[in-house]
Amino acid sequence: MTVICIKDSKERILVTCALPYVNNVPHIGNIAGSHLPADIFARFCRLAGYETVFIGGSDEHGTPIEVSAKKLGVSPKELTDLYYDVHKKIYEWLDISYDNFSRTSLKEHHKTTREFFQKVYDRGFITEGILRLPYCEHDRRVLPDRYVEGTCPKCGYDGARGDQCESCSTLLNPDELKSPRCVICGSSPVFKEVKHLFLNLDKLESGLEKWIKKNKGVWRPQVVNVALGWINEGLKPRCITRDIKWGVKVPLEGFEDRVFYVWFDAPIGYISSTKEWAKKIGKPDEWKKFWKEKDSKIFHFIGKDNIPFHTIFWPGMLMANGEYNLPSRVAGLQYLNYEGDKISKSRKWGIFCENLPEAGLGSDMWRYYLTLLIPEINDTQWKWKEFQERVNNELVANLGNFVYRTLSFIKNNFDGVVPEGKLLEEDWEVMENSKKKSSKLEVLMWDIHLRDAFRKVFAISDIGNKYFQSNEPWKHVKEQEDRAGTVLFVCANLCHDIAVLLSPFMPKSAREICNQLGVPPGSLGDVGTPKIKPGQRLNEVAPLFPKLKDEDIKRLKKITGNVTGYEDMFKKEDKKEKEDKRGKEGKEKVRVTFDEFKRFDFKTAVILEASALKNADKLLKLKIDVGGREKQVIAGIAKHYDVEGLIGKTVVVIDNLEPAVIRGEKSEGMVLAAVTGDTISLLTVDKDVKSGSKVT
Repeated sequence: MTVICIKDSKERILVTCALPYVNNVPHIGNIAGSHLPADIFARFCRLAGYETVFIGGSDEHGTPIEVSAKKLGVSPKELTDLYYDVHKKIYEWLDISYDNFSRTSLKEHHKTTREFFQKVYDRGFITEGILRLPYCEHDRRVLPDRYVEGTCPKCGYDGARGDQCESCSTLLNPDELKSPRCVICGSSPVFKEVKHLFLNLDKLESGLEKWIKKNKGVWRPQVVNVALGWINEGLKPRCITRDIKWGVKVPLEGFEDRVFYVWFDAPIGYISSTKEWAKKIGKPDEWKKFWKEKDSKIFHFIGKDNIPFHTIFWPGMLMANGEYNLPSRVAGLQYLNYEGDKISKSRKWGIFCENLPEAGLGSDMWRYYLTLLIPEINDTQWKWKEFQERVNNELVANLGNFVYRTLSFIKNNFDGVVPEGKLLEEDWEVMENSKKKSSKLEVLMWDIHLRDAFRKVFAISDIGNKYFQSNEPWKHVKEQEDRAGTVLFVCANLCHDIAVLLSPFMPKSAREICNQLGVPPGSLGDVGTPKIKPGQRLNEVAPLFPKLKDEDIKRLKKITGNVTGYEDMFKKEDKKEKEDKRGKEGKEKVRVTFDEFKRFDFKTAVILEASALKNADKLLKLKIDVGGREKQVIAGIAKHYDVEGLIGKTVVVIDNLEPAVIRGEKSEGMVLAAVTGDTISLLTVDKDVKSGSKVT
């Protein structure tokens, strides 16, 4: 099963990643299951010289967002504003190289969705129909999708939603649930007939079947099998409207109070995000080249739960519209689990990505192991012990060791200058071997076998280590300097080959190798040719990766397993309860025991940076140093201190508070201050003490 793109100077590639639903924070399963593989592939396409655009965005409409917002007492916009920023920061930190990361709540997307629908409607693929929908008499509202839960008729899972069972992934209608209940109040709903709009998938079945079968041998068997399973059951008209307020309004008379089903408008986000990218680069029509011209290929990277939507519904919509290219490849990936079980936020079981920047490991270290775990065919498992062993025995001892021993040898024995090479047949054979590995990597990449492709990079460093070892340049450097020089010349070029091929997977490490070599990043065509010339002067040389000790793993596990309570910032106490609480606190002093007091860890800290917090005139964001550890705290002192005057000030903090989220920013402690009326004064110390000193 192999698909190879033949290079054409006019050919373009559009890569998309399933739009993440922003009512939660991404965990490592989300990264390995779509964002990272899509990024690796997009980076490879650029490296290979293709005109490539990598598109993403946040999926912000639909019942789940409205339900979550309602439970928290906020608007859907407030909720999605917060989570969009959280998601975007995480992807940026992980070096996910989106050319545009958009939002389905933007005007551009709403306009594009309505225009897309109108064309489908005008071509006769939309009909009106009646749905039997649950109606809650207590809350006086229709209960679409996730507003109703019950028992799945297929697998018996009690907690299936009105649109899909999370346990067996069966797509459902609300009236198929057994023992349905309203998620707002828990009461049993009655069913009413409601008029809605339907996409006539039955009219598109023949075209979809031909398209799916045409891609047999190109797509993975599990993707084809899921798609044909739907075809074999017979496609039926699918409802595309919902009785909620948050979403894209339907531009049709009689349906003005409806919005589009989130799975109708969400994939159109690929198009609207590409339009937004085109406008940002100053070429507003450039998006058409990727979506409408025949010399473009579209690659979708998705999780297995999204396979039916990207092989049946979305291509059906595209066929019904008639103006857009169909996907060339639907890369349906499986799930990444954690230490033998599913990742669970409620059980704090997993690695939650908002914590990664605080863990003290660079993004490439996470990308390295996650790449090895991309669930291309079967579900995979994150295992901390294996992570440690892989890093130490492969990343450090193989690849990192080869690059460092090569460059440090040149630094120490050739004054930091790449020596001249007089290559023998065996030396050219090593270079040719590198080129062969690159060719195999290229074939694997086009076939979306990213893990096997990644291993080819380490195969080259393995070749390099064996070549270095067998030629013993440390023996020849004094007696046969020419031979030693040739070996190091070849090894320096292998380092460059590694940097080129490593760049889609571990971009920062690839750049660092090039930086130490003193050369700019290369391209795919450079591999196997001596691009590092004699006389090239190296920059400073240092090991690329740290070894991971047992205590490192213990610390990383603790930090990354925390679940940040972003929802807590939205929780609002009843006004009367607040007043009662204040009144009670004013009359009574709460006493604590000495043991309770000892639980607080008071320490000195030095303020490194201070800045105003967006949309919060009383708050400052402080970066502090606590005994060599950098932390971020949010402090309500903006009206009492100038930002510049705070830098370098030693203050007292509570160091062991559970992290909290304040106005969308993480706060990892509390700066202590005295309050008199409207005056706030920070607690400081009267002598010079080290940052991180214990305060008792």
